[in-house]
Amino acid sequence: MKVSIFSTCVVDLLFPNVGQAMVEVLERLGCETTFPDKQTCCGQPTYNSGYVEESYATLKNQIDCFEDAEYVVGPAGSCVGMLREYRHFLKDDPIYGPKAEALAAKSFEFSQFLYQVLGVTDVGATLNAKATYHRSCHMTRILKEREAPFILLDHVAGLEMIPLNHIENCCGFGGTFSVKMPEISEQMVTEKMNDVIDTGAEILISADMGCLMNIGGKFNRVGKPIKIMHIAEVLNQQVDKKRMDQPKIMTVI
Repeated sequence: MKVSIFSTCVVDLLFPNVGQAMVEVLERLGCETTFPDKQTCCGQPTYNSGYVEESYATLKNQIDCFEDAEYVVGPAGSCVGMLREYRHFLKDDPIYGPKAEALAAKSFEFSQFLYQVLGVTDVGATLNAKATYHRSCHMTRILKEREAPFILLDHVAGLEMIPLNHIENCCGFGGTFSVKMPEISEQMVTEKMNDVIDTGAEILISADMGCLMNIGGKFNRVGKPIKIMHIAEVLNQQVDKKRMDQPKIMTVI
């Protein structure tokens, strides 16, 4: 099976280790990965800031970039959610409307692809630690993915997952929201930090590096230790191939 990697800006520029971990997990499961080099930002920052017309060139570039892909997989629910939203933004475009529908049908967040498409629950990973999981807003509300990360993490040997109170709450990042509304954003990330502290976890895991960067930054500013890990990094730890599930027949959700 062929997977085109959608790296996303934050991972590409700030956390390339996450992209590397994601590719290593996918290839271990038999996926042939490619990286279309014409990909850019998904267009979410400008579109959400009201520059709708100005964003169309970026959206169409991404559609063209991944037009020949069998599957598109990214390490961020928010950015993949934006790819799925193109079909609504371009629904009246006779050329790009149908192309946007096709892109939405084959685009998946990383953990969603593993669980929903490849049908795996145990990737053979081991991590001896106590952790909690932050569920990002766009992955939950746009992609409507509430299961995949938890099921995959439950199968990591040695990993004790502690439920996070108020898991439905935003961390206060929200892209440009944290810049436009810094006072409100600060209060929201403070509440999130306190919920994480209450778990006693030593590691905070998520599927969106934007959220982890925001929450981890708050921990750093107040001088409290916490390790942040993207789920791809967790699933790439001390892998025992003998325990690893084999991908099942693929089905597109």
